[in-house]
Amino acid sequence: MGEPKSKGGRKPKKPVAETMDFQMTNPGATSSAAMDDVFSVSNVKIAETQSPTVHRGRGRPRKIGKHTGEENASPVASPVRRVSGAVENNGDRILAVSLPGDTARHSSVAEPALRWENVAKVALSMDAVVKVFCVHTEPNFSLPWQRKRQYSSSSSGFIIGERRVLTNAHSVEHYTQVKLKKRGYDTKYLATVLAIGTECDIALLTVNDDEFWEGVLPVEFGDLPALQDAVTVVGYPIGGDTISVTSGVVSRMEILSYVHGSTELLGLQIDAAINSGNSGGPAFNDKGNCVGIAFQSLKHEDAENIGYVIPTPVIMHFIHDYKKNGAYTGFPILGVEWQKMENPDLRLAMGMTPDQKGVRVRRIEPTAPESQFLRSSDIILGFDGVDIANDGTGKHFYPFYAVYLSF
Repeated sequence: MGEPKSKGGRKPKKPVAETMDFQMTNPGATSSAAMDDVFSVSNVKIAETQSPTVHRGRGRPRKIGKHTGEENASPVASPVRRVSGAVENNGDRILAVSLPGDTARHSSVAEPALRWENVAKVALSMDAVVKVFCVHTEPNFSLPWQRKRQYSSSSSGFIIGERRVLTNAHSVEHYTQVKLKKRGYDTKYLATVLAIGTECDIALLTVNDDEFWEGVLPVEFGDLPALQDAVTVVGYPIGGDTISVTSGVVSRMEILSYVHGSTELLGLQIDAAINSGNSGGPAFNDKGNCVGIAFQSLKHEDAENIGYVIPTPVIMHFIHDYKKNGAYTGFPILGVEWQKMENPDLRLAMGMTPDQKGVRVRRIEPTAPESQFLRSSDIILGFDGVDIANDGTGKHFYPFYAVYLSF
């Protein structure tokens, strides 16, 4: 297949892996909210909302061009059900439900917890999401004394504590100039790149102008979410200049292949739309805390609605590494090649009892610290109190080297 040409005659950025795509430039896919039930309690109406399914998309980093779409989302109202006559009864609320053409029915339901505080947190957190403008100049490996032609891209980022901004490493790859723009402002502020973590696809930025930090609260990080937990991805994807919000749930948690750094680290798979331009944008939980950074999606003809998020353990390792060393030094590697022990005859040959499980050490890097303690054909039964299964998984079905990386 020939290499596609851009409208200006420039060659676009080189394509990425066949199955994965980074995201970098702005699509707008705003999730719509549908009104569900309206409760009338003591003359106070409380509306509960429910996020419907949104269209999932995929994308890749691209050069800034004409917008190809507009941000969508028009609320669709559903039939309204009237509820009145609330009476307290042993901590429960008795509601009289009135439906058209029906008599009043009484039911005892637990009082729904108000989530206005969580809604306010999410709204404040969205103000900390910024748009990242970057001018890239890639090196020319054929002619090392000169560089390739410059091109521009846009992506997302968000403000954290200590006057720092997080985004993706591929958003500022081979950067010449980086600028940031806050939500609702027309001023672009010149940014300084403090650290780039290629293997974890995270970059740390700052802005020297004090005006940039006025009136913005930094994003707070949350714990690692569980399966089916709700997540909201916020960013500046293709199709508009305003902020875009897509929602979904955590559908998988495993060791992922990070396309930008060709490494394998812990990641979250979600079904929220992650398009080009969402890269570097935060993924919030229902409490308004950041649980990850959107960074890539799956590109395959048989796959739909698959996006990936860098989880908080990887993010916090990057941040603590920078605070401790003043620069990004990387992630540790185990330095051990191991073999599964699923074959019962192999376990018997290695002298393992029927109730023992683990993995066999095939090779050890000579420079690794483990070379002083481990030898070839040793069996690793557990790590830091976590038992290792015969297929190499540990607690929560993580590969045991993922447990190693978390410390």
